[in-house]
Amino acid sequence: MVARLPADSPKVEEFTADPANSPQVVQALIRSGGVIIRNLLSQSTMNAIESDVRPYILADKPWTGDFFPPETRRVYGLAGKSPIFIKSIVADPLYQSICDTLLTSVYSAWTGQKLETSKSPPQLNNTIVFSINPGARNQELHRDDMLHHNHALTAITPEEYKIGRDTGIGFFVAGKKATKANGATRFIPGSHLWDQSEPPNEELAFHAEMNAGDAFMMLSSCYHGGSANTTEDEERLLYSCFMTKGYLRQEENQYLANPLKKVREYSEAIQKIIGYQVSAPFLGWLDLDDPRKALYSKDEWKDNAVDLF
Repeated sequence: MVARLPADSPKVEEFTADPANSPQVVQALIRSGGVIIRNLLSQSTMNAIESDVRPYILADKPWTGDFFPPETRRVYGLAGKSPIFIKSIVADPLYQSICDTLLTSVYSAWTGQKLETSKSPPQLNNTIVFSINPGARNQELHRDDMLHHNHALTAITPEEYKIGRDTGIGFFVAGKKATKANGATRFIPGSHLWDQSEPPNEELAFHAEMNAGDAFMMLSSCYHGGSANTTEDEERLLYSCFMTKGYLRQEENQYLANPLKKVREYSEAIQKIIGYQVSAPFLGWLDLDDPRKALYSKDEWKDNAVDLF
C-alpha cells in the first residue's frame, strides 16, 4: 500500500510501534519528514475510541470556510472526551520519545555571574478526530508550522538538519482503512528541508495509506493535506494530534477546551503533556507555582508545591 514517488523523492520508511525504534524513526523523519508506524492500536482500542467520539462526530456541523471540506466532521478537546485517545495515542511511548528528542529545548542564560541551563519539554498542541465522507475535496497542501511563524529561510540537506528546526510533530492514526480513494493524508516527502518560499507541488505527494490501527508520523514543516474522498460509501476516520515545543502557544487552548475535573483524572505525566507544567526557567506559572495547582484543592496541593525561583 505504498504510493509511488519520483525516483529522487526521499523514501517513506515503515516501522513497528516498539519504543526501541525511536532512534531509527528520528533519523527517518530527518531524511523524509514522515514515517508509517504499523499496528499501533488494537481493534479493541480503536473501538473504544470510536465509542467515545462517535456522538460528537454526529453532532458536528459542516465547516463553512475553505480550510475543511463541508463533508468533513471533526471532534476537538479529546482530553475531556476520550481518556483512551489520550493514553493510547498522545501518550504513546514511541511518539513521546521522538517528540522528546526533536522538540525539547535547552537554553542557557546568565543570572548575574551564574550560567543557568533550563530545559523545556514538549507539550500537546492539538487533538482532532476527522471523519471524511464521500464527496470531500482535496484539502490544500499546507505546513502546520505556519501557525508558529516558523522561519525556515534556507533549504538544507538531511545532513545539515539541526534539532530545533521544527516546531511540531503530528501523529495520525487510522480509525478505519485509509486509501488514496477515500482521502488518505498526502504529504510531500522532504518538504521539511525546503525554504518556506517554495510552494507545494502536487506531483510530489505521497499518500499515507494505512490499515486500521496504523499511524503516520510527520514533522509539522512538511506540506500535507487531507485528500478527496472519491468513494461512494467509505468514511475515512482519522485520530490525530500534534505536539509542540513547551515555550510556544498551543494551537488548541487545552486549558479552555478540557474541564479541569477531567484533566485531574489523568496521571501527573499526562497532565504535564497536556500543558500543566512550567517551561523552565519559569514560563507558565500560576501564583508563582506549578500550574497543576489549579487541578487540586489548597489542602491537596500544599504538600506538592514546587519552588520555581
